[in-house]
This record gives sequence, structure tokens and C-alpha cells, in this order.
Amino acid sequence: MITAPESKTKSLATAPSKSEWKLPKLVTELPGPHAKRVLEADAKFMSPSYTRDYPLVAKRGRGAVVEDVDGNMFMDFAAGIAVCSTGHCHPQVVAAIQEQAGELIHMSGTDFYYENMPRLAEKLAATVPGPEAKKVFFTNSGTEAVEGAIKLARYATKRDKFIAFYGCFHGRSMGSLSLTASKSTQRKGFGALLSGVEHIPYPYAYRCAHGHTADTCGAEILEQLEGQIFKRLFDPEEVAGIIIEPIQGEGGYVPAPDFFLQELQRICRQHGIMFIVDEVQSGMGRTGQWWACEKSGIEPDTLSRAMSAPSGMPLGALIARESVMNWKPGSHGTTFGGNPVCIAAGLATFDLIESEYRENARLLGEYIFQKIANWTDKFKIVGDIRGRGLMVGIEIVRDQKTKEKAPDLRNQIVDRAFYHGLCILGAGENSLRLSPPLMIDRQQADAALAILEKCIQEAEAQA
Repeated sequence: MITAPESKTKSLATAPSKSEWKLPKLVTELPGPHAKRVLEADAKFMSPSYTRDYPLVAKRGRGAVVEDVDGNMFMDFAAGIAVCSTGHCHPQVVAAIQEQAGELIHMSGTDFYYENMPRLAEKLAATVPGPEAKKVFFTNSGTEAVEGAIKLARYATKRDKFIAFYGCFHGRSMGSLSLTASKSTQRKGFGALLSGVEHIPYPYAYRCAHGHTADTCGAEILEQLEGQIFKRLFDPEEVAGIIIEPIQGEGGYVPAPDFFLQELQRICRQHGIMFIVDEVQSGMGRTGQWWACEKSGIEPDTLSRAMSAPSGMPLGALIARESVMNWKPGSHGTTFGGNPVCIAAGLATFDLIESEYRENARLLGEYIFQKIANWTDKFKIVGDIRGRGLMVGIEIVRDQKTKEKAPDLRNQIVDRAFYHGLCILGAGENSLRLSPPLMIDRQQADAALAILEKCIQEAEAQA
């Protein structure tokens, strides 16, 4: 176990001042005494299916900083798995939640009307690329949005087959899990999943077997789809949908080339297949645009989103072209999706992203990529740097020439970062992911990168 840096003990009686909600500050060993008691209770009562990378026991958060139950303060460059887009407890979001909670908490938007549901839906629909009008179905999560996309594709096409990509993560409920191909442990032990699903490779330029660049990788995959899958497995007239993440999230923050997404859309249009884009992790301003797919100039038939939209409240959405979302009343529903409190948080979050944080994500993303551009030269274990905006992937390898994956070194870096006051997560087998709140500033970016650089140096020294 890595030990925490030397630090002084702090009284828990006083909450951090406003100036303290900026940078890391460690005041106990990690985990501290209160955190240890929580960890013991968690091990006794909680499902062992949860995955935890390090012993952070969060108590409260402000902006890009989280305080644990012992008073230690961490810079959060995971943002609750890219959820807390406006930072923790943004005053405008908190005020919207509090106001709505005092008026109405729940009635069920499936059976009754809420004034703010179409208001937020109109705002979201206007951001999705393409000239056709869009309609919105609200969910509780990303996996529910994907489940809705599966049902809608079957309903609209009267077909039942789907094609997804290796490395993709679309959720853990049974339908979305059938599309997910991220880690075998996510599927192991659950028996037969949804039938009629086939997976094909994702364009992964750094490991492209044909030596393509990040702009050209994937032509052979499209040939495989049309020349093999459609001829030997699924007739295209039986395929309801093809689903893709424009930037793979759990798969390692791997962007798909523009031409690949464009050609995939062409193939879908040619055969009447629903083109489903999953932007659960890449959407709502994280890349510096509303949606990662905007860069490619495509118009998805359906787009699934969640996570960042309500700044941590459980709200997702399935957004589809009006001509596609034509199912009848009762065809699909939800008890809690579009809950009034979550919608209020979503409206406040939307306004913040639209007015300032989307642009901040673009600018700070450019700044971070400039700062780490030389890390593949500086560190022998950094194999690739990729992503867009505040969606940054850093692939850790044993050797740059062989590109041997080094998941142990990646895990060590994630662990070390925690003990230096920085929260990050892994992605894929051996990549680091940085997905901070969209409101970070240069001082926080510099502090996080300094910690991360130190952790990479330490891991490399022991490699």
C-alpha cells in the first residue's frame, strides 16, 4: 500500500472556507480513521459487485474539489464518472433543486404533465445535429436511454438485429449489456443475453493493425461490415440498428475518425438501419461542443445521453428524429424518468453549459493537450495521448516500441494520484482518463497535471 504524504491533522468541526475549495489538501493518513470505519461497514453490508479503485469516502464537494469524512480535500478529475459537469454543488443547480423540491417532487411524467419537461426537451432537441425536428424521451440513466434506443429501433424498423463495437460500453441492464463489449466480467455469469447482436472492431488508431492514422483508421472495418457481416451473418434488411460511441468512454477514450462515422451513417441510410449514437459520456459540452458527433457532421437517428446533463442528478434522455420517434402511447414508459427535481437541475445545468462551460471545456482542453503533448517523449511508459476537450485519454504501456499494455502501471498511477490528492479513473485495459468538471480553471489544470506527472515518474521509476 502506498502511504500518504506527510500532513497535519485538521479539526473536522470547521468546514472548509471558500478559498480552500480549490486545490488538494491532505490532513490525515489515507484512509483516515472515519473513512476506515465506513469502509468496514461497506464491506459488511454493501453488494460486492461495486468497483472501487481507492478508498475515497466522500462527504461534500464544491466545484472541482471533494472533501472526505476526515477533512482531506481532493481535486476531482473524474467528476463522478464525467457526471458533475458544472462541478459539485454549483449554487445555481442547488438553488433549482431546492426550489423545485419545495413545490413538487414526483407525479410521474408517463401519466401526467410537467411544465418543465417539454421546456428542457426543446432545449436538448435544438442542440442535436441535423435539420430534422427531434423528440425526447427522459430516462433515469444512460443504460435506460440505450434500452429505449433498442426498443425504438425495433419498433421503427420492424427488425431485430443489432451491430455494436468491441470496447464499447452501453450499460449493464440486460439489453444494453448485450451491446456492451468492454470487459468480460461485466457479462460473465449472466447467461444468454439479447439475441441477434454482433460486434465488430472499433477504429483504434494507436493499435491499428494496418498502420493507419487517427484520421484514416477504420476502412477495413467498414469493408468487414459490408463484405462479411452483411453477407455471411446478417442480411442488412434484418438489422434494426448500429450503435457507436463517437469517442469510446470505458474503452479508453478512443475517438472514431470523422470519415468512419460519416460512412457508417451512409451505410445505415442505404439499408434503412437506425444509426444510434451513444453520447452518455462524451455529450453535453465535454468535448467543447454539445455533442462529440457534431465534429463529423452526421445526424444520428437516435442519440442517447445521460450523466452530465443534470450535474449529478439521475436524468438521461433518448433523443430521436421526429420521423423515427413515432411509437404509440404505452409503447414505452418510465415511472421516475424526467422527475421534476431532476428536470430542474437539468435546466440549470443546460444554461450554465450553454453560457460558459462548453467554451471553457474547449479552451481548457486545448490548454491541457498542449501541456501534455510531449509526454510520449518525456515518459517511456506513455504510449498515446488522445481525446477532445475535457475528455483526455493517456495510454500506459510497458514499452513504446512493442506497445505492450501495462494495466498494472496504469492502476499504480491511479492509486498514487489519490494519495497525492487527485482523483482520476482508468479506462480500457491500460489507459488513464481525465474527465474533470467543465468549470475548472488553469490553476487547477496545472495542479492536477503536476500531480499526475509526478505519479507517472514514480511508476516509471519502478517499472
